[in-house]
Amino acid sequence: MAALTFIHQNLLHSTPKLLTSKPSLKPKRTKTKLSIQTIRESPQASFTDQFVLQLADSLEDSLPSSSSSLPLQKLRDNSSETLLSTQWPSRKDESFRFTDTSLIKNSDINPISHPPNSLDLLEVSRDTQFESFNFVDGFLVDSSFSSSNLPDGVYVGSLSKLSSEGILKRVCELLGDFEWGDLFWSVNGLGAPDLMVVYVPEGCRVENPIYLKYIAVEGADKGSKKMPLSNPRVFVLVEKGGEVGIVEEFVGKVGSECYWTNSVLEVVVGEGGKVSHSYLQKQSLSAAHIKWTSVRQEKTSTYELVEVSTGGKLSRHNVHVQQLGSDTVTELTTFHLSVGDQTQDLHSRIVLDHPRGYSQQLHKCIVAHSSGQAVFDGNVKVNRYAQQTDAGQLTRSLLLEPRATVNVKPNLQIIADDVKCSHGAAISDLEDSQLFYFQARGIDLETAREALVFSFGAEVIDKLPYSFVQKQVKDHVKALLKSRRKGSS
Repeated sequence: MAALTFIHQNLLHSTPKLLTSKPSLKPKRTKTKLSIQTIRESPQASFTDQFVLQLADSLEDSLPSSSSSLPLQKLRDNSSETLLSTQWPSRKDESFRFTDTSLIKNSDINPISHPPNSLDLLEVSRDTQFESFNFVDGFLVDSSFSSSNLPDGVYVGSLSKLSSEGILKRVCELLGDFEWGDLFWSVNGLGAPDLMVVYVPEGCRVENPIYLKYIAVEGADKGSKKMPLSNPRVFVLVEKGGEVGIVEEFVGKVGSECYWTNSVLEVVVGEGGKVSHSYLQKQSLSAAHIKWTSVRQEKTSTYELVEVSTGGKLSRHNVHVQQLGSDTVTELTTFHLSVGDQTQDLHSRIVLDHPRGYSQQLHKCIVAHSSGQAVFDGNVKVNRYAQQTDAGQLTRSLLLEPRATVNVKPNLQIIADDVKCSHGAAISDLEDSQLFYFQARGIDLETAREALVFSFGAEVIDKLPYSFVQKQVKDHVKALLKSRRKGSS
């Protein structure tokens, strides 16, 4: 496989590098709970990471004292066991080769133990057209969503308030059943104060989207060593033939600069079901934002992701999709924008194991700052029995400043022999011919560049399934690009 590193200088050039990398398969662990005290007293404790131990300590101290439901306690036990035997990732690890996590490790991490006392919350929680569920610093708080607007049998809310034994049993069966998670997945599993459940019964279609708004309120001043940590977690289960739209929006309160949001979304789509997932990340440019999205799809199901990520000094999205049946459809469409000293990172993995699977992935990024960086590591694996698969992957990057950097690693692994698969990568600045086309029609150079840059990302934004969300995101991206031009003038 090849990893391509591109750095925009006065003249754009590329330096291809050949890598040999080993797949990082995580060994299956037993489910015996290991306490922190036991690990410390063990003669083999040298394999543990002291920073991770301290983080695990603080996470356990931040948890509510009240007893947890069985699914959540099981998740915490398994995550604790995994976390205590995991090293903090470094640039020596292949999956973090281009992603520097020292922003987090060099900070004083303080897991948030309770939501803010005042929940008059903020203008930012009220600016959506849809009714929304609000997470504040990782805690699910009173929302504007009325359950009376939901079809019969649909449940959306906290696991602690779930009264249906049938739904609770299904959640317990499926929650956290994932072997590919990394340290950040385990940090969330141990530190999540609650679990939000979205349940759609068989054959049910939910007309309006479930709008989840994550608001970071507690934060340290820019340049401070303190970094509050929140761990929101959501579990979505769509039974056979069900359909739902999920919108996730991550924002921060004005004035809250430095914080770490470590979020997990698990999605299980039953046979013939459909989930349309919109993910909008607009947090502080001094914050750390780490997110995991794990998706399991039964046969003839559909999962569609449209992502726009512009915030965070360090932003990383890990997407893992497993097709568990035939005739399954997966579409990933993502746009990352770096207008400051930011790292925008997408690591995706799509695994196809059954016949006639379909997957399409489009990733686009703009790096508009000389210290900005984008990372794309996309893996599509077509296994032996995934015959007649149609899989495509394309990544396109636009570099607008000298020394702007993008690291691209498209990866297509094909074992089946009857497939239609393709992938490609393109990295460039704006082309002179495109600018000339505008100028020849009387449009000045600055306006031409502005239109071309915006239209590059608009291809992804236009795929957002709700017009209100499209307009909101377009206005946000335009404002960021405008501020960038003012800063460089």
